[in-house]
Amino acid sequence: MKLTPEQRIELHGFNNLTKSLSFNMYDICFTKTKEEREAYIEYIDEQYNADRLTKILNTVANIIGAHVLNTAKQDYVPQGASVTLLVSEGPVVEVPTESFSESPGPLPGSVVLQLDKSHITVHTYPEYHPDEGISTFRADIDVSTCGEISPLKALNHLIHSFDTDIMTIDYRVRGFTRDKKGHKLFIDHDIRSIQNYIPDNVKNLYDMIDVNVYPEHIFHTKCKLKQFDLNDYLFGYKKDILTEKEQEEITQRLKKEMDEIFYGRNFDVQ
Repeated sequence: MKLTPEQRIELHGFNNLTKSLSFNMYDICFTKTKEEREAYIEYIDEQYNADRLTKILNTVANIIGAHVLNTAKQDYVPQGASVTLLVSEGPVVEVPTESFSESPGPLPGSVVLQLDKSHITVHTYPEYHPDEGISTFRADIDVSTCGEISPLKALNHLIHSFDTDIMTIDYRVRGFTRDKKGHKLFIDHDIRSIQNYIPDNVKNLYDMIDVNVYPEHIFHTKCKLKQFDLNDYLFGYKKDILTEKEQEEITQRLKKEMDEIFYGRNFDVQ
């Protein structure tokens, strides 16, 4: 259905649509020794500890106009962290004038959009390749809302909150609501791609693939950084201390790891 920003649908009762955003990111690093690997994981655990993740999720709650009812957070041993926010409808300062526009959401700032009973969660997964010297950090963030506002408004902030080599983003609208005449509405906003909610300056940095199932209101976008600089993937030193052969071998390992994650399948070693 196509709606202009001025068009509003009169509903019978509460908007029962559930909108779920799943934001999955990866940071890749080459760690040649056990000591480098342990130092990288320690760095990640400190950089993305439960306290910092809680601040990120609280900003997401502010962006989508939610009131935080309860916060549960945990730093795990030996690594990783989890945070869960239970949120409810927050105060609406003014009626949004662009409820159905497809534009990137804001970075942290004042937002006046409505949300009802929902949750926001994040889990982190530092891990490493047992043989190839590759360490990865994965974070999974889920934002589930019930009502008018889409959690896609928080996507821009999430992208800027993590140092991301690869992103996998899923968005789905479930359930239905009814208009005043009793007709079921299975979606209340016009969307063709998650990319509509990513700023152009960010999209220009990534190769992107969409896999969308429009009749089912399921949207999937994968993103991988276009530019590759080996210095960005070495932990604690620069590439100039490596031989050209070492640089080439490490580059091949890193690119293979990134391609396997991006395409979701293993590739044979060439």
